Amino acid sequence: MDWEFAGEVIEWRGPAPFVFVDIAAELSEAIKDEARGLIYWGQVPVEATIGRTRFTTALFPKDGRYLLPVKVAVQRAEEVVEGDVVDVALALRRSR
Repeated sequence: MDWEFAGEVIEWRGPAPFVFVDIAAELSEAIKDEARGLIYWGQVPVEATIGRTRFTTALFPKDGRYLLPVKVAVQRAEEVVEGDVVDVALALRRSR
């Protein structure tokens, strides 16, 4: 299943500062339901597109929703910064 949504770019300081797209709770629940069997250590493997940049990553669970990590290469290519609202296309990655 594929999803398209707009989300705010946020910074979350875990072990190091990272930039993520915050995924709404309802969409996070739909992703979790569809990803049964793919989830490992709470993470969901996905392929995402922001702008013209496609990349693979894994969604991080946080407070009942998912966060989409935005790699530095994607941030630079698409000029994404904290506070931006970006359009995202997301698909489950069924093979690693």
